[in-house]
Amino acid sequence: MASNRKVTAGPRLDAFRVGKGFRLKDIDAAARPFASSSREADDAKLVQIGIEIDRLQDVLYANASTGQHKLLVVLQGMDTSGKDGTARAVFQRCSPLGVRVAAFKAPSEEERARDFLWRVHAVVPRAGEIAIFNRSHYEDVLVPVVEGWIDGRTQRDRFARIVEFERLLADTGTTVLKCMLHISKDEQKRRLQARLDDPAKRWKFQLGDLAVRAKWKDYQAAYQALLVATSTRHAPWYVVPADSKTQRNLMVATLVRDALAAMKLAAPKPDYDPKAVSIV
Repeated sequence: MASNRKVTAGPRLDAFRVGKGFRLKDIDAAARPFASSSREADDAKLVQIGIEIDRLQDVLYANASTGQHKLLVVLQGMDTSGKDGTARAVFQRCSPLGVRVAAFKAPSEEERARDFLWRVHAVVPRAGEIAIFNRSHYEDVLVPVVEGWIDGRTQRDRFARIVEFERLLADTGTTVLKCMLHISKDEQKRRLQARLDDPAKRWKFQLGDLAVRAKWKDYQAAYQALLVATSTRHAPWYVVPADSKTQRNLMVATLVRDALAAMKLAAPKPDYDPKAVSIV
């Protein structure tokens, strides 16, 4: 569990798991616990973990018709924290047959006419599948809170509903892995400027990003509240230092690899005798 001591090093996943006494400000966004001083070594390590994820994902997909195992990876974070880049780096070696990304933007009129979890439940992973949420149901306890659209009572009610929802997923075979990609305000400034300066990436820059950035402290407070309220044994939050893209990718890849390995799945046995089959 995370303590009140500032975490700066040591590849211990539990040190970044949200638990009792957790404070977001104690996590150093620039920490590099899973990265080294060698980019070449880190790239090779990410390739190796990617190969392991691919192998484990293949077995998960093979068990789709015989089991109920699924994996939901939630990627949440401030603008430019690297949700797209993380998904691309961690799952680049996986078959697209068993991996799916769901992105969440502002709810549509149809979605607003229903409960806030309706659009989320529709895209949770199927048996044998990995679903990656680029943003998630946690947007509904971030933006409305910061903008003052919901009061404290509604916020707490939504926290409770989210915990119940994730308990339902866990009870029906879904491993829920939640990663808050934690970047510093200075690093966000650098990345936003890089987008603005690059004609090929300028389309990713929105003037609204600056309005959100102006409320940085409010968003950090909202994250603190949701992380503590919704990190549970069945659906834990991990805060991933993300100023370093290499560190971020290695840490999330390690979490995904370990979550898949913990399922302890094996390739299903065929319903025929392979020795009795002759291919001519």
